[in-house]
Amino acid sequence: MAPTDERSAAQPEAGEHSAVMTHRQIMLVMVGLMSGMFLSSLDQTVVGTAIRTIGDDLHGLNDQAWVTTAYLITSTISTPIYGKLSDIFGRRPLYIFGIAVFLLGSLLSSFSTSMIMLAAFRAVQGIGAGALMSLPLAIMGDMLAPRERAKYQGYFLAVFGVSSVIGPLIGGLFSGADEILFIAGWRWVFLINVPIGIVALFLVISFLHLPSFGVKRETRVDWFGASAVILTLVPLLLVAEQGRTWGWTSSTSLLCFALGAVGLVAFLIVETCMGDDAIIPLKLFRSTTFSMSTVLGFLVGFAMFGAMMTIPLYLQIVTGLTPTESGFATLPMIGGLMVASIMTGQIVARTGKYRIFPVTGTASTAVGYTILTFMTIDKPLWFLMIGMFFIGFGLGQLMQSLTLATQGAVEPRDMGVATSASTFFRQIGGTMGTAILLSVLFSSMPSNIMHSMGDQADLKPALAAATDPGVASNPSNKGVMDKLWNPIVGPVKTEIQKGLDAGAAQAKAAADKAVTQKVTAAVQEQVAAGAIPAEAAPAVISEQAAKAKPAAEKQALAAAAEKAHATVKDGRLTVDWSNEAQRSYWVDQVAPKIADKVNSGESSGSGTADTSTNDTSFLKGADARLTRPFMKGFNESAVSIYWVGLGVISLAFLLSLFFKVPPLRQHSALQQMANDSADATAAAAAPEEEAAAREETARETPRGAPRRAIGGSTQVDRPKG
Repeated sequence: MAPTDERSAAQPEAGEHSAVMTHRQIMLVMVGLMSGMFLSSLDQTVVGTAIRTIGDDLHGLNDQAWVTTAYLITSTISTPIYGKLSDIFGRRPLYIFGIAVFLLGSLLSSFSTSMIMLAAFRAVQGIGAGALMSLPLAIMGDMLAPRERAKYQGYFLAVFGVSSVIGPLIGGLFSGADEILFIAGWRWVFLINVPIGIVALFLVISFLHLPSFGVKRETRVDWFGASAVILTLVPLLLVAEQGRTWGWTSSTSLLCFALGAVGLVAFLIVETCMGDDAIIPLKLFRSTTFSMSTVLGFLVGFAMFGAMMTIPLYLQIVTGLTPTESGFATLPMIGGLMVASIMTGQIVARTGKYRIFPVTGTASTAVGYTILTFMTIDKPLWFLMIGMFFIGFGLGQLMQSLTLATQGAVEPRDMGVATSASTFFRQIGGTMGTAILLSVLFSSMPSNIMHSMGDQADLKPALAAATDPGVASNPSNKGVMDKLWNPIVGPVKTEIQKGLDAGAAQAKAAADKAVTQKVTAAVQEQVAAGAIPAEAAPAVISEQAAKAKPAAEKQALAAAAEKAHATVKDGRLTVDWSNEAQRSYWVDQVAPKIADKVNSGESSGSGTADTSTNDTSFLKGADARLTRPFMKGFNESAVSIYWVGLGVISLAFLLSLFFKVPPLRQHSALQQMANDSADATAAAAAPEEEAAAREETARETPRGAPRRAIGGSTQVDRPKG
């Protein structure tokens, strides 16, 4: 709710100083800020719901971590740079530049032909996103006193809520369409940013104007510090992403660790030499509040970004929702975030207290992750939604309270660099979490999928469906059959047929032998009786046996077929896989063998399913029995991520118990700088006014009039009368 008068939200007490910004001026600036915020938040929700479709189309879903990590690396690195440069050159030009670069990256992303190319263009987007992430918080800290921000945060929450609601819808519509205006539907996920960004750019240029106060001093741009940040982070984030593939002790990984260590040492040396001009002044860490807030922000970012990236995938892959539906399914988390933000803001505005929120925020988030660790593929959707709500409810308390603590721990002139530094470390946590946890997710999925096939309770129904011609020939099951089951079912059927052929041959041979023995015995009796000459016996035996063998073989095959739960066809034993009784018998026979093979680790060679995760489109519309092992494997991998998230946020909860926050400022940063500037001007003018007063007194005093000192100043005894 906004104030109803035209005074600044940062209005000081009466009699001190006049407000530097009216309510109208603040609202115009907020229009510019909200337009940029709408652009960035819409992009996140649109891409999040469409990433599976994009990955399937570009045949690289398991490279999704690269797409996400590239964006986070560049946005993370650029965040402190924007913060420091905005303190020097002003927030407005940097914010405009960030939007422009973000638009360029969006346009380039729409032309991607591979996941690696998309990752490169998303990196360009991230360079612009660094401004959209950090500068609005700094500008809000400039304009508004901490206790007054709650009156205006409703506008930001409204923008965030609208983008969160329509983002999944737009992402789902675009990714679900084959073509829109002769362009692949998912490419509009990035193209939509262009017209929105142009409008945002116009609004920012038109309305984002902030007053300037204070004496400008000569400053140096810390380019060496920025380079050291890049040298430190890029190798470490790359090894976090690819460590499991390269090997944590491989030469490539060790080189990345070494480069990161060299970059960190160089960064500390450069920042020490740069002093106040450093991109992240080390003096900030002398404040225990700033240091603890930074650590908490890192842990929250790790748990939030890393673990939460799996939820849209979980909703689509395991729950089976469409991209649009999965976007709407995350509304409980958004609702929890908005409820907590509004509640927190109102309590802070009325009481000025916020110490409890880091504790309750981390506790609520931990409850959410605890719920998620109990997820199974048979749990209803509402169970997952409860976990999402608690996570959102916790994050809504954390974000605002950590920002307030960070901004309250520094001088107003360091507001930009402190806010961006806080965002920077939270983004580092998020980037590390995304890189590491998504790498773990996709690298553990193949083994988890194979492990789930070792569970006979799921394997038997799946094999029964895979061996059913009616199910296997269904076009909607072609993908899952080709990927998972044909590599298993084909060898199984071949082995069964070999066994039946051997059994049929044995049955025929036994029947032929029995017939021959019976005929021979009968002919010998006739020879003994003199009915058949002895020299004619072999020919008679052969003739009579040849006549009797077909019937005997047929009878033997029928008996063998009944025993083997098979059918006689064209003189052969074969399984009629459309016959439920025969199919069930053989599934019961082979399932334990397959399960033993899987559980013993014999997962290479023929008869092994393709468990790669670069394309999951085969899951759409497929029989649930066939996809269940894949679903269980993904669920196990996702739950392991939730356990990591729970561990990290639990550590944050323990640290929050010892977190001491500074009292809230009474004025905004701009108001404080304006007050300081006015006081400095008044102090500088006081000696001149005193000298002028003495000179005026001297002119009015008659020559020879006696003088006396009163209260430290010279007074003149004027003649009476």
